[in-house]
Amino acid sequence: MGRRKRAQKQVKTQKKATVAKIFKCPFCTHDDAVECKMNRSRGLGSLTCRICGAKYQTTITYLSEPIDVFCEWIDECDAVEDGGGEAATGARYED
Repeated sequence: MGRRKRAQKQVKTQKKATVAKIFKCPFCTHDDAVECKMNRSRGLGSLTCRICGAKYQTTITYLSEPIDVFCEWIDECDAVEDGGGEAATGARYED
């Protein structure tokens, strides 16, 4: 006599965590207002607020993600606020 076959356990796959592409604007404080566009062929990452029109553009590498561009923008804003002038990174900022 044979042994009973046991049912195989179902393999559960976890969803991949996705990186955000829409952020909160540091100037007008609206949620989901800043949209990031990555132009990898030109090596440019740009952020634009749909509410207040604030813009930021910087160079990117093939490893860069939208959150990296947003963090650079926040760092640049802090540097300008603390230093009182233009930051030394050479990135373009328009308000």
